[in-house]
Amino acid sequence: MHKKADYILALKGNQGSLRDDIELFANEQKANDFKDTTSTHHQTADGDHGRIETRNITVTHDVDWLQERHNWPCLAGVAMVESTRLIPAPTRDADKIEHEIRFYITSLLLAANLIGPLVRDHWAVENSLHWVLDMVFRDDECRLRTNHAPANVTTLKHMALNLTRRSKSKDAIRLRRKVAAWDDEYLVSLIAV
Repeated sequence: MHKKADYILALKGNQGSLRDDIELFANEQKANDFKDTTSTHHQTADGDHGRIETRNITVTHDVDWLQERHNWPCLAGVAMVESTRLIPAPTRDADKIEHEIRFYITSLLLAANLIGPLVRDHWAVENSLHWVLDMVFRDDECRLRTNHAPANVTTLKHMALNLTRRSKSKDAIRLRRKVAAWDDEYLVSLIAV
């Protein structure tokens, strides 16, 4: 890329037809066992938090058709991550199985075994920042849309989150935020650290 940086971007429903095109392509190729493409595959499994998750990562670099259709800068590949999560049933009648498919575009020319950990790193960012911003600050409910307001409020939320995280308290971030709003001394202790 121009700035010598690469990307792996998660595709969600708000990217127009890009995600739909990739999902259609992936489903067609999956039905054909990816025989029409030069794809790489990798599988990982781990058990955390009382559940077992298996991830099947497929990466293809046959994206000329996609580049012609969408003209995405430096597009080099598409990744599909199929995850199956088994949650054992200590109190239910049966185990719970969740299945999810996520799609990514990337500028990297890497195999699936190398893209997989990078995708996991993306989810770590999602969980540690975006999820917290949504749960603590109700970020997804924010309706600021004009001028510089969204960027300014986001900057203030990040500053508040970082200050709240600096506290030595073991309380939840949401509780620390509320205490800072109620107790001026606690608020000063967060800012003055």
